[in-house]
Order: sequence, then C-alpha cells, then structure tokens
Amino acid sequence: MTTLITWPDFMNPGRLWALAALPLLIIAYLVILRLKGRTGIRFTNTSVLAAILPKQSQWRRHVAVAMSLCSLVALAMAWARPLGVENVPRERATIVVVIDASLSMKATDVKPNRLDAAKEAATAFIDSLPAKFNVSVVKLSGNPSIVMPPSTDRGATKRAVGAIQLEESTAIGGAIETALKAIRQAPPGDGNQPAPGLIVLLSDGMSNVGESPLQAAEAAKKAEVPVHTIAYGTDNGYVDVEGQRERVAPDKQLLRQIAQTTGGQAWAADDASQLSQVYSEVKSEVGFEQVKKERTAQYALYALAFATVAALGAVSMAARWP
Repeated sequence: MTTLITWPDFMNPGRLWALAALPLLIIAYLVILRLKGRTGIRFTNTSVLAAILPKQSQWRRHVAVAMSLCSLVALAMAWARPLGVENVPRERATIVVVIDASLSMKATDVKPNRLDAAKEAATAFIDSLPAKFNVSVVKLSGNPSIVMPPSTDRGATKRAVGAIQLEESTAIGGAIETALKAIRQAPPGDGNQPAPGLIVLLSDGMSNVGESPLQAAEAAKKAEVPVHTIAYGTDNGYVDVEGQRERVAPDKQLLRQIAQTTGGQAWAADDASQLSQVYSEVKSEVGFEQVKKERTAQYALYALAFATVAALGAVSMAARWP
C-alpha cells in the first residue's frame, strides 16, 4: 500500500498568507549572494588577511539560511492551526455479525468444518469488542433472520451464535437488508442520536436467491453503514448434496465489490487461523474512528528544531575555534 503525503487542513487557513514572504526572502538571499560575488577586497597582503578572516564554509551559511526559512514555514503553519487525523476508540457502535449458515458451510476443507470454525472465530471477535458496543447476529441463508437483536449482553449473543444451524440457499442481498434492520433496532444514545453501525459479513459461497447483493450494498451506502466482508473457505472446498459432489468456492469478487461500494474492507480466509487473524483486523477497523485534532504544538516543535539548527550554524560561522 502506498502512503501519500497530503497537505494538512487548517482551522485558520487565511493565516497562511504569511507563507507569501518565503519566495521574497529567497530572492533577497540570492540577490545578496550575487552582489557579494561582484565585490572586490583591496588588501595586498593576503596571508595577513587569511589570518584575520579565516575562510568560512559556504555550505554552513546555506544550511543556516535554509533552516531559518524552514523555521518560518513551520511557524506560519502553526499560526494557521493545522489539523491532523487520529484514530480514537469509538465510545459506542452497533456491530452486526452476519454468519453464513448455508449448506456449503458444512464443507470440511476448514477443520472441523466451516460453520464450526466460523462460530468459534466469531465468538472470540464478539468477546474482543468494547463492552458498550451493541452486537447483533444475523443468520445468512435463503431466508436471512436476526437471531440476536442489538445487545450488550455478550453471553446471550454468543449463545445465539452457537445455536445457528445449517439451512439451504444463500441470500447475501437479503442478509445485508436484514443487518440494516438490526442496526435500526439498536437503542439510541444521548440526545436520541443513533450509534454508528457497521456490518461484518462472512460468506463462503455465491448468492443464489433473493435480491441483488449490489443493490443491498447501495442501500447500506445510502445509510452510511460500511460492510466489511470475509470470503471464507478454499477454492477447492466441496460438499456432497443428494449424492452429487459440488464445489463451494467463496465469491471473492462479489464480496470485494460489496465492501468497496459501502466503504468497508474485504478480506479472504482459507482456514481457521486466518479467520481469527482477519477478525483481529476487523476489530481495528470497527473499534476506532478517525477524528481531526489540532496539531499546532507539533508544528511549533518543528519550527523550534529548525531554528535550533540555524542558530548552531550561525554560531559555528561566527566563532573562532582554537
């Protein structure tokens, strides 16, 4: 992943006009250097002159001036009160865990089988969430249903996960709609404001009944509810249905599209250990939110550091060392 350096936001961007002095100072410095180069010194005894005025390193002067200018830039930016983005723990949220319970989840490419491994990892994930988070559980099958409405009762939530049984078909679109209904059931907080909602959807197959998953994803996007998806199982997984062996590979492309549409993240897990790791990454996504905070002190520190280097450079040029 490529990290891009972006220009920060400012609380008082109008104060950045002070940066207009920077090019004027640079031009003035270059003019002074040019004029100085044309100035001659009338002194016949150059050996005496060298003893009186030892040769100075040009690079020290340039570094000192550059650091001074950098200090001015940092001070101007600090004056404009820059803002940075930080991840802070969410105080509350409603998390809907959607677990695929279609017949493909009995595949044993993940030991002991996909469903049992998914239940165990989901239970550990629920335990790791902050106590104030409401957690709901939705069963994904041909007829998705809310098996646990939003609650902070972790014991009841985990029992609901453990009670999930296999059913026929896979309706991913219907499961997203059901999860959105579950979020609307969450009790409001102070000021009657709803908590932010997030959906974590685990599926191991292709949607084969119900409404379009991408249409449901658009509904989640409109509701500002990101859907984090987990494509679970191996591409070589299979189940035996009525004497016929059927491949049950997860539809990674569809799940990735759902996540991208809603502003969520998409992961893939081939075994139980990977699934546990994915849930750890999901926790970091749902447990924190990005908040803008003022960083004036940080830029003032930059200005102090640049000014210190500039001062040391000026002292080194003025001092006559033994």
